[in-house]
Amino acid sequence: MEPLNGWRTAAFAETNAPVHTILGDKTAKLFAALRVETVGDLLRHLPRHYLSGTELTDLATLEEGEHVAVMAKVAKTEVKRNASAATRSPRSSNSRLEVVLTDGSGRLRVTFFGNERLVKWWETQLNLGVRGIFVGKVGSFQNQLQMTHPAFVMLDAAGKVVGRSEEKQRIAELSRSGIVGLYPATAKLPTWHIAECIRFALSTLSATDDPWPAWVTDQAGVCGWADAFTFVHRPTTPAEIETGQNRLRFDEAFATQLTMAYRRAENAKAAAGPRRRRPNGLLDAFDARLPFPLTRGQEAVGEEIFADLARVQPMQRLLQGEVGSGKTLVALRAMLTVVDAGGQAVLLAPTEVLAQQHHGTIAGMLGELGHGRVLGAPDEATDVVLLTGSTPAAQRKATLLKIASGEAGIVVGTHALLADLVQFADLGLVVIDEQHRFGVEQRARLTDRSATKPHILVLTATPIPRSVAMTVFGDLEVSTLAELPGGRADVATTVVNALLQPTWVDRAWQRVDEEVAQGRQVFVVAPHIGADGSDGGVLWLADLLARGPLRDRRIAVLHGQLAADAKEQTMAAFAAGEVDVLVSTTIIEVGVDVPNASMMVVWDADRFGISQLHQLRGRIGRGQHPGVCLLISRIDPHADAWNRLEAVASTRDGFTLAELDLAQRREGDVLGADQSGGRSTLRLLRVLDHADLISAARVVAEEAVRRDPDCTTPGFADAVAQTNLLAGGEWIERS
Repeated sequence: MEPLNGWRTAAFAETNAPVHTILGDKTAKLFAALRVETVGDLLRHLPRHYLSGTELTDLATLEEGEHVAVMAKVAKTEVKRNASAATRSPRSSNSRLEVVLTDGSGRLRVTFFGNERLVKWWETQLNLGVRGIFVGKVGSFQNQLQMTHPAFVMLDAAGKVVGRSEEKQRIAELSRSGIVGLYPATAKLPTWHIAECIRFALSTLSATDDPWPAWVTDQAGVCGWADAFTFVHRPTTPAEIETGQNRLRFDEAFATQLTMAYRRAENAKAAAGPRRRRPNGLLDAFDARLPFPLTRGQEAVGEEIFADLARVQPMQRLLQGEVGSGKTLVALRAMLTVVDAGGQAVLLAPTEVLAQQHHGTIAGMLGELGHGRVLGAPDEATDVVLLTGSTPAAQRKATLLKIASGEAGIVVGTHALLADLVQFADLGLVVIDEQHRFGVEQRARLTDRSATKPHILVLTATPIPRSVAMTVFGDLEVSTLAELPGGRADVATTVVNALLQPTWVDRAWQRVDEEVAQGRQVFVVAPHIGADGSDGGVLWLADLLARGPLRDRRIAVLHGQLAADAKEQTMAAFAAGEVDVLVSTTIIEVGVDVPNASMMVVWDADRFGISQLHQLRGRIGRGQHPGVCLLISRIDPHADAWNRLEAVASTRDGFTLAELDLAQRREGDVLGADQSGGRSTLRLLRVLDHADLISAARVVAEEAVRRDPDCTTPGFADAVAQTNLLAGGEWIERS
């Protein structure tokens, strides 16, 4: 399918128009804080809550920092005055009114500061037992949530707004249907202003233009397109809200599944050179030299891959596995199979550090089998080469010649492999590690360089819940390695509260010193570099340790701003045991394999996600020594982030943690919009909550491809184009 120069349907043209085209530049800038860039974003900016005439907001759902509108009853009012208030003018700002709101069970404190006259007026408005809508930012004071100077309107017994100010009449207009939608808002964009903008956007839609053919909406059992937006923004009944939301969720699920279905169909039409396993070749020689047996999982996944490689259609397989489950070994056996069949295999890594690690690991595992055509090497041996952006010019030239001639059967590298100068003799397999770092166009630069498509194997150490795999990796077959090889050491994880347990932090550094004294090595991970020496950064932490508790130990720092050769030298020194403690950013999150590293301290651990902490922890316990992981945090133990840390400490099951991580994060983060700087393909769909809807959308998408294999239906073509434009191939974010 050719990329589209313009939208083919009015529905996609209207919703993809920049929001400033209907609201003006000034208002559009205000909406940028809400990640609203297009008219479609605006229409999918749904109310956070819906309130009917007597319904109160559940105050337990409020979070600090939110701009909210809440409906609640006044439970208490109290005027507080300064000691000198009696001697000052009634116009002096020396008093405050403290109000307690309730939803019937929870409470929220509201404070108004002003002079005597203002405080008196507020007090007359906020009578005990009266309901009102309060709009403002949720803050905290003395560990309790509060709102300061919220805008408010009071409601009478019938739920009507009291008063006739412009602000109050906007609320009255909102509540005319009997159901009030309260939108996620900002200080400069209150909920009623958002509602007015959305009402105007609704008036611009082409009511009769549905992006999907009638058979799609009939089979899915969803309402019309324009009706859906009306139902979610101006409902008259709760049933309309659910009907509208279901249609909009289906649209997101169907667009994604349609894109994946067309990708699968295109792949099925492509031709690949079959790479059948050859007896008594390089793979058999490698298997014979392995010092340990393969796990049952490695054998089973290996057979799946061998079957794929023998087909004339290109393999499109995702291999997910726990940290330490042996994904690299499985991938290497696939690469050797391709080399045995006369082809070449590429392993593409997102960073130079990871590429160097992979090259060293593969070369070490192959031994003499990876020495190529040198004197004394086995007949079946092949050359293993590394190509990165920092490869010296002379070495680069020699490496490129080996790749072009086919002498290098296995090529490991970074984005440098995507350059036009890199030519392959017969590229048969592309292995992509941590594929979220590579976009569709980047991968195509490798896979489109031969008459036949190479097979593709994608590796990820981030466990993928089934619903995410179906949504995000819908164009790939999924294999899972859940079993860990024998001999892996256990890792004990403990959460340390630096605020409540400061002596435990001192003990943590003593424990690091003890570990080093026993000949082992330690990772200390910080959330940022701190180039200015700021608190909590790598440089600050390394200096603190070097001048204090670890002054007698060999300490090195590692972060992304170091020169490539400096990073390589530091990692090599750590791997060789020449560094006792490596203070690093998350650059060591994946691929770093130092069996002697037995301890990790994560500083300000609350600033990392669940899956990221799990990945970091996987760097230790890779040898014979039991691992110790300390998660140090300086936050209130009642905060949500503290619960994340305790969850990580409670289990090493990456799939359990992945489900929890996904449940706590926005789909936009999970699908990579934040990483790529774009907008999320999903705003309403929750891939955990709506797995059944996603499955149903997949069935409809398969039927769509059967009916329209060339994607000529305008709505289908628009949906595929939009999904590709927004996602850009950067599907999973691990920050």
